[in-house]
Amino acid sequence: MRYAQGGGFTPQEQRRREEVRLSAAVMFEQGVTNAAVARTLRVTQRSVERWRRAWREGGTAA
Repeated sequence: MRYAQGGGFTPQEQRRREEVRLSAAVMFEQGVTNAAVARTLRVTQRSVERWRRAWREGGTAA
C-alpha cells in the first residue's frame, strides 16, 4: 500500500524525517557503515540502504 504525498505524516513529522535523512547523509560522507547509521539513528538497515542508494545517485539533495 502506498501513502499519499508525505506518507501521512504531519509537516512536523516530515521535517523530523528529513533531519534524520540528512544526518544519515553526513554519516555516509564520513564512511560510516549502514549498520552503524541504522543503530545511531534508530531506523531499519533497509531504510539506510535506500537512503544510501539515493545519496550515491544524487548526493545530499536526493
